[in-house]
Amino acid sequence: MSAKPSNLRIAIVDYGLGNLFSVVNACGNAGIDAYITSSPAEILAAPAVILPGVGAFRDAMECLHRIDLVGPLRDYANSGKPLFGICLGQQLLFSESEEFGSTKGLDILKGTVRRFDNPRDERGRALKVPHVGWNLAVPPADRPDAWRGTPLEPHGREAMMYFVHSFFVVPDDPGAVLAMTTYGDQEFCSAVRNGGTYAFQFHPERSGTEGISFYRKVRDIISDNQNH
Repeated sequence: MSAKPSNLRIAIVDYGLGNLFSVVNACGNAGIDAYITSSPAEILAAPAVILPGVGAFRDAMECLHRIDLVGPLRDYANSGKPLFGICLGQQLLFSESEEFGSTKGLDILKGTVRRFDNPRDERGRALKVPHVGWNLAVPPADRPDAWRGTPLEPHGREAMMYFVHSFFVVPDDPGAVLAMTTYGDQEFCSAVRNGGTYAFQFHPERSGTEGISFYRKVRDIISDNQNH
């Protein structure tokens, strides 16, 4: 599925492992005109791009290399236009993942993707991995206003979002951390930002009204970027 981009349409990257249509529907509910594409030219021409994803990091990187999207995605990020990574899409933006050994990522954001290390609840009981279900994302304790101007801004200082993941990102730059989440006795980075690149471990498209507010703010960010 593909279409020619226009000035106000957002590209959703299709590399064979994304929950594409749920993202398209969420965009539509928030007033965003979105199209699915695997064309490097269409991605580079888009005013904004979403990189979604579910599944294994290594498989995803192999797919991105096979359809020649690694270079275009790096070039897009360097352009400064809005780029949004969702779930596995967030992880792919980082330098490498420890999943199945070590696999190089897009290296758009510096850092490593790591697996949960036996998380436990307050009674010391082992929690299930993957981490599945609703959980809170909050701004970093030292930067309570970090969400200003980001898709999380409408949520104030906490957002209840839906997660499905066994791995999480560890940015090299603490200043890139946009949100933190706690699973049992482990706290992890659940959102990052560097310039025009935003990335989120949770699934806003599966997060009900919270997710709709998230995508409406994405729409505003795209519009503001177009007007400057």
